[in-house]
Amino acid sequence: MILRDAVRVLVDNWDGSYTVPSRRLYPHQWSWDSAFVAIGNARWSPRRARSELLSLFGAQWRDGRVPHIVFNPKVPEGAYFPGPEFWQARSPSGSATSGIVQPPVHALAAWKVHQADPDPAFLRRIYPRLVAQQEFLRTARRSPEGLISIVHPWESGMDNSPAWDRPLSAVPTGATGFVRRDLGHVAAAERPTDRDYERYTALARAYRDSGYRAPGAFHVEDPLFNAAYGVAELALAEIAAVCGHDPEPHRAEAAAITAAMIEHLYDDGLFQPRDVRTGCLIRSASAAGLTPLLLPGLPREIANALIGTGLDRFALKDGVLPSFSPTAPEFDAARYWRGPSWLNVTWLVWQGLRDRRADLAAALADGMITAASRSGFREYFDPFTFEGHGSRDFSWSAALVLDVVAEHGLHGMPPAAREVSQQLGGLGKADDVGDHVPA
Repeated sequence: MILRDAVRVLVDNWDGSYTVPSRRLYPHQWSWDSAFVAIGNARWSPRRARSELLSLFGAQWRDGRVPHIVFNPKVPEGAYFPGPEFWQARSPSGSATSGIVQPPVHALAAWKVHQADPDPAFLRRIYPRLVAQQEFLRTARRSPEGLISIVHPWESGMDNSPAWDRPLSAVPTGATGFVRRDLGHVAAAERPTDRDYERYTALARAYRDSGYRAPGAFHVEDPLFNAAYGVAELALAEIAAVCGHDPEPHRAEAAAITAAMIEHLYDDGLFQPRDVRTGCLIRSASAAGLTPLLLPGLPREIANALIGTGLDRFALKDGVLPSFSPTAPEFDAARYWRGPSWLNVTWLVWQGLRDRRADLAAALADGMITAASRSGFREYFDPFTFEGHGSRDFSWSAALVLDVVAEHGLHGMPPAAREVSQQLGGLGKADDVGDHVPA
């Protein structure tokens, strides 16, 4: 049963208070991975879901940033690059961390965990930390146009997207001092090139050497990151109301970021990243440009245009969402973020379609479940054959299948989703992080 297998993946990747993305390739805690994992864990172990988020925010910096990696001190330094010695960063709690961030999907995750198993005490505990995360982004990363910027492709979450080829070309190559640990676990044809890694390393080193303050050669406003920021404000409005705070400032901030994205990032049926240094849009065919569908304040005509682009250029109705348009010359169905489908981006767009186009949302839900049924819980998938690529037993793939099945319901569900939804009822919920997996 696929849902029991999903729970087993999450149990096997559990490290006591959080979940690693995969045991071999990603042996630490990753920021937005933990948010997606919490969303899925809420469907069978709400306490584990709450622990996932609280563990991550336990490594929050004093300035409010939530680092994209929290390192496990039990993992040998050489097991992952760049590791703690490279980043030279520690949180106030003493955890070794990286110094960059990832899309702020955590408030949305916290609200969904609460919806699955209401716990106002959890919300009161995490709310000020979520607010501090947003305040860091406003303080350190907001541009005069009112948008939030990123300083490294890793901060986008879609690390190796062709959208970053142009701004990355300004980063000098020839960096030394790194070892490709990833190629010991995944075929080179499915991973970034050595030249890409040279640029990633050079950018990270320059940001580190600035004291994690000054952007380097890569300084971009990303539509996915900004959409996540806006959705976080909407989730914080809901959380604030439960906690007895005024939700209106959060709603106003969400409206402001939506307006800024429309004014500065929207272009001909797709949202595009913008190079802060040049002021120019980086026109690409990244699926990140569809994620503003998450914003309920998006005008109907723009939402409809995005859906049209999704149908015309991303085969939106055919299954899982390609991370880059198959109509673009840079598309590669197997290489990291250059075309394969990732269930988290598919999930984000599915969320944005549920109240706008239920038929397309159902197609994406069925595609996610079909991909996992055919190839297991892989890191990413060929968007047309569903062949799995990257890591096996990948945590957010397992977690988001659990959520899609639980959320979608039986009525009007496509066949694959209907079959596994019936299985979910047999799983029940564990009331403790240490509970066994159902037999």
